[in-house]
Amino acid sequence: MRQVTCNHIDNPGDLKEHSDLCDVCIKNSGSWVHLRTCQTCGITLCCDNSPNKHMSAHFKETGHPLVVSAQEGERWMWCYEHQLFAKY
Repeated sequence: MRQVTCNHIDNPGDLKEHSDLCDVCIKNSGSWVHLRTCQTCGITLCCDNSPNKHMSAHFKETGHPLVVSAQEGERWMWCYEHQLFAKY
């Protein structure tokens, strides 16, 4: 049975400010589609629809589970660990 809630989404704390660019893409002359901001360390990286999927790589490297959309007008979060989505 799939978990329907998680402690990361239920208790996100103060949401981190986001950047308007993926620093890793900028360093490597890459591009992105959308951006996500890690709620553990505050880094903003590109999404899984982007060529390099830097935020997923960040989760795999660090274990930081919770991200929020950094796109203007979007108010949602995703927990990589529990594979859960929630609007806020």
